[in-house]
Amino acid sequence: MKPNQSSYRWVIVGLLFFATTINYLDRQVISLLKPILEKQFSWSESDYANIVTVFTFFYGTTTLLAGYLIDRIGTKTGYIWAILIWSLAAMAHALAGGTAGFMVARGLLGIGEAGNFPASIKTVAEWFPQKERALAVGIFNSGANIGAVVAPAVVPPLALLLGWEMTFILTGALGFLWIVAWWFYYDVPSRHKRVSEAELAYITEATTITDAAPTTLISDSPPTKYPIFANKAIWGFMSGKLLTDPIWWFFLFWLPSYLSNIYHLDLKKLGAPLIVIYLAATIGSVGGGWLSSTLIKKGWNPTRARQWAMALFAICVTPVMFISQLSNLWPVIAILSLAVAAHQAWSANIFTVAADQFPKQVLSRVVGLGTMAGTLGGAVFPLLVGRILDHYKALGSLSEGYYIIFYIAGLAYLIAWSMLYIFVFRRAAKS
Repeated sequence: MKPNQSSYRWVIVGLLFFATTINYLDRQVISLLKPILEKQFSWSESDYANIVTVFTFFYGTTTLLAGYLIDRIGTKTGYIWAILIWSLAAMAHALAGGTAGFMVARGLLGIGEAGNFPASIKTVAEWFPQKERALAVGIFNSGANIGAVVAPAVVPPLALLLGWEMTFILTGALGFLWIVAWWFYYDVPSRHKRVSEAELAYITEATTITDAAPTTLISDSPPTKYPIFANKAIWGFMSGKLLTDPIWWFFLFWLPSYLSNIYHLDLKKLGAPLIVIYLAATIGSVGGGWLSSTLIKKGWNPTRARQWAMALFAICVTPVMFISQLSNLWPVIAILSLAVAAHQAWSANIFTVAADQFPKQVLSRVVGLGTMAGTLGGAVFPLLVGRILDHYKALGSLSEGYYIIFYIAGLAYLIAWSMLYIFVFRRAAKS
């Protein structure tokens, strides 16, 4: 850090981290309560898949609108509205009297949570120079995993002590505490009293993407004039999200059920394996951002650094295809831990691919488009998961159904990397 340079940008990342932690905590409560809820409401796997699909559908279809609104009204106000809506929706699960009620609550939760990543990525672009963005995204994105770690540590005891209704209410209420902190501590760098002139100069220093096409350079063009779809990088970004986000949804919403059904872990025993898995995901999120940022600092151009880092992460997911050959719990936990860590490392970098290729003025919309593609895939994939699991459950071989799904998961990232290579990495290398 230069003399007299403040480092307030890392406080902002801290706020983004806690928002994302709350986001994923609220999102995961239902998966941990599934053993209780499916008995109380007589859910099949397809019923549960339909509830998951409603969430992902509304999350996906709202992200573009959320990105547009955040571009127009700013990150401070836009983020407050997003977390206000999702916190109220999370608490509203307590009022659900059946499958339809949960669908309504999940739909509203999806609408509110759709604002999280467009607002966070735009904030990173506003507060960080290009060389630090992957690390910043990795740090705040690790909140997804911390939320997933906190959930199995907190939700089962709350449910056993206070009931599932109060569990939804208490976890949902956390968002209101964050809103207060965001209101008092956030502003854009140029207006923030705690940002020194040296830090502001560092944040806004010129960034030249030497390996990018001319249309991808950071510019001051008004957002209404920038041709997003004329930049082919949007297709690589959207394809990468479409193919890999559904796998993360599966890891998030079905791993508790998988461990419960295949390894007969009850609500009291689920905590330790899930905490290990999502702690690994936290390491992957920060480590993935650190790796590409370190390569850039060593002289690699940004696109080349993302390209080879993401190839490594895609390969690290493939061992899930061989879970069927293992019978002991903890080797399976190790493979799942590697897979979710690799996904989060991948996620930190795919977001920064977008930040590298598009101007800040349209970045929320670009992230919204990518997130929409990912969550629409995530809305369809749970339906497939539900049908596969119900089919094999009826045959008395539920484990075979899970293994088919894990095989799909292992291939998805390799295909996604190929799409990024075609639309982003290869084009950048030729320019």
